[in-house]
Amino acid sequence: MFRGASAINLDTKGRIAIPKRYREPLHAEFNSQIVITVDFQSPCLLLYPFDEWSKIEAKLLLLSDTRATERAMKRLLLGYAHECELDGNGRILLPPPLRQYANLEKRAMLVGQLNKFELWDETAWQKQIEQSRETIQSEEFADNERLADFSL
Repeated sequence: MFRGASAINLDTKGRIAIPKRYREPLHAEFNSQIVITVDFQSPCLLLYPFDEWSKIEAKLLLLSDTRATERAMKRLLLGYAHECELDGNGRILLPPPLRQYANLEKRAMLVGQLNKFELWDETAWQKQIEQSRETIQSEEFADNERLADFSL
């Protein structure tokens, strides 16, 4: 399970180094295989261990190609999907279209989300944090039945 936020840098070739604390689990459990795609609701990338991505593909397979919204989701997620493997230094290369989608240039945030990572431009991440705080304080959040009994 992946948790926590790590500030990372893109090198001049568009590579990121996965923090050391994640490398061994990724290698041992997932043979260092990762699938990267876009988040269709936010300007960030999603990095899935290959086994987790296989579960997503099984769900996508059930979506209709004749319903516009389902087809659009499949087109975005699968069209941008890129398989990669951590190199010997724990790095992965982000293809230019993925970097452009998330506006990634130099400074980024790699954020653990249990079964996947999100990869954000550092400035966009900070803006998103503020928006999340506002959402949590909103009436809509208070009226969410799924969160009614959630406590820390």
